[in-house]
Parts: sequence; C-alpha cells; structure tokens
Amino acid sequence: MSQRTPTATLPQDAPAQAPHTPLHWADPQREAAFGHWLERVAAQHALDVASLRPASADASFRRYLRIDVPIGSGAVRSRIIMDAPPEQEDSAPFVNVAAVMSDAGMNAPQVLDWDATHGFMLLSDLGQQTMMEAIDPVNAGANQGLYLQAIDSLISWQLASRPSVLPHYSEALLKSEMALFPEWYVQQHRGVALDRAMQATLENAFSLIAAHNLRAPSVYVHCDFMPRNLIIPAAGTAAPSQPNKGLGVLDFQDALYGPITYDIASLMRDAFLSWEEDFVLDITIRYWEKARKAGLPVGDDFGEFYRSVEWMGLQRHLRILGVFARLTLRDGKPRYLADAPRFIGYIRATAARYRELKPLLRLVDKLEGIQEVSGFAYGRM
Repeated sequence: MSQRTPTATLPQDAPAQAPHTPLHWADPQREAAFGHWLERVAAQHALDVASLRPASADASFRRYLRIDVPIGSGAVRSRIIMDAPPEQEDSAPFVNVAAVMSDAGMNAPQVLDWDATHGFMLLSDLGQQTMMEAIDPVNAGANQGLYLQAIDSLISWQLASRPSVLPHYSEALLKSEMALFPEWYVQQHRGVALDRAMQATLENAFSLIAAHNLRAPSVYVHCDFMPRNLIIPAAGTAAPSQPNKGLGVLDFQDALYGPITYDIASLMRDAFLSWEEDFVLDITIRYWEKARKAGLPVGDDFGEFYRSVEWMGLQRHLRILGVFARLTLRDGKPRYLADAPRFIGYIRATAARYRELKPLLRLVDKLEGIQEVSGFAYGRM
C-alpha cells in the first residue's frame, strides 16, 4: 500500500464554483514558481484561475488542487492539479505508470501538463465519487455490483502485463516492507525492545511469507487497489483511448510487477473497511473464475489460490502497520493508527490458520495483550 490518500475529484459539467479561500504556501519561491506555471497552463487549457481550491489531503508531501474549465452556459468541467515538491516526491513513476495504464485501456488520469523541475502537474478529472463513498458498509451484498466492476478493471490491468515494464516485486522488497512492522509499530509505537527470540520469530515468519508470495505468478500490481482509489466514472470523463469507461483508478504510482494475488488481497482486505469472510470469499471466487476464464495464471484449484491470497495479505498488513505507525510518529498524522486494530485482526485471522505461522500469532498476541481464543471474527473490528 502507498502512503497516499486518493485524489479528490469534482462533479463534471457542474455549475461554476464560488470564489475560494487563497491557498497557503509555506515557501514564497515555490508559490511564485507555481504562479508562473499556472499562468502558462491556464492559457493553454482554458482554466479558470479564480476557481483554484484545495481538493484533497495526502499522506505524503503531495497535495491536490481543483480548478475549473468553463464549457459554456455557466457550466464547468474540473481538472486536478498535483503539487509535489520534487525534493520530497518523485513524480516520474506516476507519469510512467499513467502511460502504462493508458496503454492497457484503463480509466486513469491523463497527464495534461507536467513541470518536472518544480513538481506541478495538470491531470484530467475522473469523476466526483469514489467507490468507497458509494459502498453500503452495513449490507455487504448490496455492494456486489461495485466489486464486480472492480475485479473487471483489475483483470483488464493484469491482462496487459508484460515483464520489464514496471519494477520487480523482489524478495528484498517484500522483506524490507515487512521490516517496517518491528521497526515502527513494535519498537517505536508499542515501545517494545525486541529480544533475540522475538527477532528470530519475525525473521523466520518474514522468510516464510516472502517465499510463499514469490511462488505466485507475476503480473502488473497496482499495490493499493482498494475502494478509496477507485472512482465511479462520471459522464464525459473517459478519454478516447479508454472507451469502456471502467472504474477510474488512482494512486497507482507505486505499481510493480509481482504476485497476482496482491491486488485482490488489497481489494478484499481493505485498509479502511472490513467484510465478513463469506463476502470476501464470494468476491474472491468470482475474481478467480473470471481471471481463469480470461487466461490469467490463477491456477485450477481455488483453495490453493485463496491460501496464496491470505499469505499475500499478511505481508501487506504487516507493512501497513509499520507505515501507519511511521506516519503518526515521524510525519505527525495520527489518524492512520486508528485503523491498527483492523490490521491486527487480519494478521491474527491468517496466522491462526497455518501451523507454521503460530509463533507469529503468539508474538502478536503478546504485543497486543490478547489471550488467544477460538472463533474470533475474520478481520472485523
């Protein structure tokens, strides 16, 4: 999972917006550079400079702005501006993956202008509503249609996969991501000094998890494929190269070439929303059936595939706990750790199923002060 929140979007063909509060700039030189860039792109793309306003917060140093394009009769269309200071954020991966997604026919933002020197970018706007905002959090079955759209988009993305286009999801990367868990969650957040036995338990678990995940065939991996990063397409937002107008896809700059199990694990074991296992199984089976029919390498045994998804999800959840603790302790963004119990639930549910992961389960229970009981809910917190 990346450290970013989804790009906010505006209604398309909406009434013109009222004036907004001026943006805050901590660096006057950067503000001046932005003004020069905006003046140029406003002339080229018919932007209404007076409509500029904040669009969304972000867990990184990026921020997103909204700006309108008048289209007549008082109506407007919106564009997104990314403000990404190059000394903190490398925007090249975003531009590169956006091109890969366009080639794959995905409904992803188009890069309309990029000032690589200063880190300013003008993007197309995919729509106003995320999949997360459209979900009924109480009635899982009511969301089946949305999840089927999501797996259709995921399969399209995976079918476009080619090696050597995106960075490889290596064993070293898998392990370094999991290492964030003891460094930031256990030691920094929980304040627990790891003794040799604890270190050995974690190192052994990380080796098992990495080896298991690397046995999965490789495809394109979004790395944060979840409802907050999927957009319900609005009328008139699809590019000619994206005629099917599937769900819009955001926050893809960390995309890799890696385990086919990753994105379905990310979708169904969400960082901000949990489902009971019957719904998770239902959607995962439907994904597996569609992927298998499409010729993707998901195997002929769903039980084996589902086990692989669980092990992939375990790697992700260990990483996210470390990332969320780091966001709180290093970056001063405490809201992320509010979801830590969700990930502890995910980790415990998976570790409890597999004998070789029982030492990890006992360690997590010790850290959390949990007495092991049978029948705890699948990831529900």
